[in-house]
Amino acid sequence: MEWWLAYLALGAFVGFIAGLLGIGGGATIVPVLALLFAAQGFEPAYIQHLALGTSLASIAFTAISSLHAHHVHGAVEWPVVWRITPGIVAGTLGGAFLAKFMSTRWLTLFFVVFITYIATQILLNIKPKPHRTLPGTAGMSIAGTIIGGISALVGIGGGAMSTSFMVWCNMKMHQAIGTSAAIGFPIAVAGGVGYFLTGLGVQGLPEGSLGFLYLPALAGIVVASVLTAPFGARATHKLPVPTLRKIFAFFLYALALRMAWVVFG
Repeated sequence: MEWWLAYLALGAFVGFIAGLLGIGGGATIVPVLALLFAAQGFEPAYIQHLALGTSLASIAFTAISSLHAHHVHGAVEWPVVWRITPGIVAGTLGGAFLAKFMSTRWLTLFFVVFITYIATQILLNIKPKPHRTLPGTAGMSIAGTIIGGISALVGIGGGAMSTSFMVWCNMKMHQAIGTSAAIGFPIAVAGGVGYFLTGLGVQGLPEGSLGFLYLPALAGIVVASVLTAPFGARATHKLPVPTLRKIFAFFLYALALRMAWVVFG
């Protein structure tokens, strides 16, 4: 029972943050699940894979709840979602299949530097160049492939990267958050499918696993996060832009520090 309560508490927190900032919540889900799985005595060799796969699969459900709430407020730029999704799906599937073989150190370093730069720009309200706009279809596909690939390999950062990228391209903060929430859905679906397929037939996984998805944790997180995501989305549209920018900037700093510590510490 204590594990179910832990999964529900994690989901409730992640859902609210996902709705508030348009992110998937993997920055919180992955490390907490890894600790919970270790405490339950799961095979150490597969703890990270289970945490990554379960995190991405849960985000699919959270994203639906979050994007619906942002769509109601008119904050989802659907043409941007359609243009970036093919690259997102390709990059996320590719990253999930490479996860067992590829070192993520340099990709993580790139991500940390980029996120720190964007966080500083947002915090200090440094305006992007006026002529900078979102690229065309080809450029959006490339951006989506990079965002999706890093999301699958690191297990976090999809929403943070897509929101940062859109703000960097002069999209308004509320629209960037709402659109990022929608983009989180294809990232999560492709990543969840990838970790499900790569985990099939692997020996030593705990009972209740479906590939690299641990179903009890997935169920607990989904139930709670779907309920709390709309509350976070409503809070987003009540907050003034300067306050929202500061919250998002400090979240990015915390995310970058955590990733740097996990990979290089």
